[in-house]
Amino acid sequence: MSRIGKKPVALPKGVTASISGQTVKVKGPKGELSVTLVEEVSVKLDPEHGIVVTPNEGYERADQMWGLSRTLVNNLVHGVTEGFSEKLEIQGVGYRAAVQGKTLQLQLGFSHDVNYPIPEGITIAAEKPTLLTISGINKQLVGQVAAEIRSWRPPEPYKGKGVRYVGEYVRRKEGKKK
Repeated sequence: MSRIGKKPVALPKGVTASISGQTVKVKGPKGELSVTLVEEVSVKLDPEHGIVVTPNEGYERADQMWGLSRTLVNNLVHGVTEGFSEKLEIQGVGYRAAVQGKTLQLQLGFSHDVNYPIPEGITIAAEKPTLLTISGINKQLVGQVAAEIRSWRPPEPYKGKGVRYVGEYVRRKEGKKK
């Protein structure tokens, strides 16, 4: 039994949900999101508790997909009410970032600047030249954009230079000995 799957997803005030087949659509103050769930689980709208996800009998993967499906629905509700954000910090001499229109311009020690087009539904704010905040209503897309930006220059273990998540621990190595 899934502890997470058992809990119904509560719908806060101002959020409406509709279910058609395996597709769940959630509309809230920040926008509208939808997800199509696998056939191993069934989903229904309970006016008293919210959205309830239950596993279907006869499927081997039903229990495995139960908690995942409930979490996906919960991410929709959280996204349309509060949204998601990810913070990245840039460390290194001369490393910096700036937002110009719909493009993120990164200077990461290459011979050229890296121009990253900001996807639809994502906002990137450069609070400082070395601190980026990526925000949006889709958790998967926010995480994907943060991972793509970090992949240009992941933190290296000797000096710690690169793009890292705020609070990420980078294991440092000792340099060459004489």
